[in-house]
Amino acid sequence: MSTQVETAEFQAEAQKLLQLMVHAIYSNKDTFLRELISNASDAIDKLRLASYQDKDLQVDTDDLHILIEPDQEQRTLTIRDNGIGMSKDEVRDLIGTIAKSGTAELLQELKDTSDGAAAQELIGQFGLGFYSSFMVADKVTLLTRKAGEDTATRWESSGEGTYTIETVDEAPQGTAVTLHLKAEDQEDRLLDYADTRTLTQIVKKHSDFIAWPIRMEVDKPGEDGESTRELDTINSMKALWARPKGEVEQSEYNEFYKHVAHDWNDPLETIHLRAEGTFEYQALLFIPATAPFDLFSRDQKRGAQLYVKRVFIMDDCEELMPEYLRFVKGVVDAQDLSLNVSREILQQDRRIQMVRRRLVKKILTTVQELQSGDAERYKTFWENFGQAVKEGIVGDPDNSELILDISSFESTRDESEKTTLRQYIERMPEDQDAIYYITGNSRSKIENSPHIEAFRDKGLEVLLLSDPIDEMWVESVPEFEGKKFQSITKGEVDLDEDSEQDAQQKEDFAGVLTWMSTALSDDVKEVRLSSRLSSSPACIVGDNHDMTPTLEKMYRAMGQQVPRVKRILEINPTHPLVSGLRSSFDENGEGEDLTETAQLVYGMALLAEGGELRDPAQFTSLLANRLAKTL
Repeated sequence: MSTQVETAEFQAEAQKLLQLMVHAIYSNKDTFLRELISNASDAIDKLRLASYQDKDLQVDTDDLHILIEPDQEQRTLTIRDNGIGMSKDEVRDLIGTIAKSGTAELLQELKDTSDGAAAQELIGQFGLGFYSSFMVADKVTLLTRKAGEDTATRWESSGEGTYTIETVDEAPQGTAVTLHLKAEDQEDRLLDYADTRTLTQIVKKHSDFIAWPIRMEVDKPGEDGESTRELDTINSMKALWARPKGEVEQSEYNEFYKHVAHDWNDPLETIHLRAEGTFEYQALLFIPATAPFDLFSRDQKRGAQLYVKRVFIMDDCEELMPEYLRFVKGVVDAQDLSLNVSREILQQDRRIQMVRRRLVKKILTTVQELQSGDAERYKTFWENFGQAVKEGIVGDPDNSELILDISSFESTRDESEKTTLRQYIERMPEDQDAIYYITGNSRSKIENSPHIEAFRDKGLEVLLLSDPIDEMWVESVPEFEGKKFQSITKGEVDLDEDSEQDAQQKEDFAGVLTWMSTALSDDVKEVRLSSRLSSSPACIVGDNHDMTPTLEKMYRAMGQQVPRVKRILEINPTHPLVSGLRSSFDENGEGEDLTETAQLVYGMALLAEGGELRDPAQFTSLLANRLAKTL
């Protein structure tokens, strides 16, 4: 039986990505074989797991393996496995489209860069898997039959934007990917991938650790000098996590990471540990060198691969890794769990919870060691993953102190270098008892905020917190190393050393402050003098426990209704506009023109902090009228 052949187009973004692959953006074309072998290994893992979970599944698991079949005459290379296989719908979903978020961003960045190394790094962030076949092949044919199904699916494409798909009757269980190879081209680093010696070298380099036998017919010398073709296993099949650290080369770790993470770059850091005692397990974890494009996607999967006594149990075991460490990849092999363990059971398993706590602590202390011993690699880590890690300050109270310790923040001290909290505290004047900070949407906006003026004039360092998560954690963490966190946009800040002058100004401005508080009562709860301003006429601040405008917007964006918070208008008594306002009030009392001026002062203060006017049209009308009177 064979159904009608259907022709379909790739998803638009997948088509563009294919064109980039075909035109050889990635120079190390050998890695296509690692990607296909990794896919085959995953398929065998899934079949073995399915056979444990479904005793009625009629499958043969006695000789699970991967077979490499080069054909010099036909110029083809087939990678075959007897794993789980795919249904027709799965082929459409997994091969015909790219379902990962971030594809458009990847394509735009690839388009914008002319640097080959930068392009490789971008591709590595995305992980292309099956699509890498088109770097070395003019046409790719896939034949697959899912375990338990009677019919198979054939998929074929030349990478030009379309593919064909059909149902066929005869096919063994599993998947076979046949590459119709391009001609050898040494200048383009395109090797002869139908040559068994070349293939053996690539497998030894990139896939030696694969747990299943990788077989291929190779030439074996005979006693009479004649060579014969024999089927041979060309990988060692040694589980890296089960070997002592001293026996594993970093290059082996790197290749294993690329297998489990589907990344084309080397990892930034490797964590290899073994726990013995009441509950034994081994773990091999990796911190990537670059953030994946879906790091902040709701659909982004997290967690290590879970094995039990070297038997694959599940991908992306979320119970092993908190969400803020979702970028960590690797393997955990437990010795005392059931092979039939489910996600529901894992959620309640105290041993898994204990493993999770230990893994989290080990990852965070590893970052701490990078911070103190390798500044450049730590900087790379924090630039890629700092925003995600800071989520743990709120979500993981047991480790919030440690997370704060390994965190870095922008500050007014240096535009190019971030600071840790310990470094900030070491630089604090002896009489400073708080860690000053300001939150906002971007550094450029908040470092020019009026709130910072007096702090900058007096040489006081302020942390500039511009990540969305910063709005959350500063509300939940009271202090660090005995120093409280103090927002410079909340409460009263006393930076004025002249108390007599301060008392005199309060007396001089008492009348105009009372009047302005009444005139602006629809928008503010109070008008008072400020000691945090030096050059701006006014700023808006909140009480110590008020919700910030940014946090208020975040809650509203999430559909949560929060009451509108009235804030405080602080005015600068030394600014000509404010002193003129006071003089006019003292001489003439309140009037329409003076009320309009007060409204304009409030509106300017709101705009200066990046806020939104309640009635922009009224503000611009008032401004235009006041300007007209000056002409």
